[in-house]
Amino acid sequence: MEDDIVLAAPLFAGLDVETSGTLVSAMKQLHLVRGDTLFHEGEPGDRLYVVREGKIKLGRRSNDGRENLLAVLGPGEMFGELSLFDPGPRTATATVVADAEVVELGHADLVRWLQDKPSVAQHLLQALARRLRRTNEALADLVFSDVPGRVAKALLDLSTRFGEKVDEGVRVAHDLTQEELAQLVGASRETVNKALADFAARGWVRREGRAVVLLDVDRLERRAR
Repeated sequence: MEDDIVLAAPLFAGLDVETSGTLVSAMKQLHLVRGDTLFHEGEPGDRLYVVREGKIKLGRRSNDGRENLLAVLGPGEMFGELSLFDPGPRTATATVVADAEVVELGHADLVRWLQDKPSVAQHLLQALARRLRRTNEALADLVFSDVPGRVAKALLDLSTRFGEKVDEGVRVAHDLTQEELAQLVGASRETVNKALADFAARGWVRREGRAVVLLDVDRLERRAR
């Protein structure tokens, strides 16, 4: 297994090559296809995952069946680490958005390893802090931003992790359905589609199925503020 992308995860930050290689070799590799579920909200959490390829979404479902998409994760990002610091049920459901390859490390193995390398816990806490900050920003957006502003911000955020430079701008292969994109910004599919149609009419974006080309990043950034 090529481990350069896996080694980009916060779990390996600051480690020497030999130590990192030892840990990677102890991790189990999983091949998944779109629609597969790694774990469900409410299940016991006993392992950490790092995305090698593809995309994973983390979502929560309300009592009336509505789903909120908390995050879309790609290569080099990890999830499931919350159970290390607060053992208990999973706080979200992890589902494959695009055919993926992930590696997993069991909770017991991770704890033993951290006891030998306590400095790594700091990097894990920093990763949790970044995710908490992103969650706080999302909550603030729901209160203070309108739907078009949230859509613009979501597209820009996705572009920083999944964007590819093309002649016309930045192509973002987000692999999300219209419903999933709506869940990500906390709005109805119809309202999000209306915002995207408006952006397209203004020449800011071009829609390509489960991808979008950002044609005018500056305008989107101003709209996202």
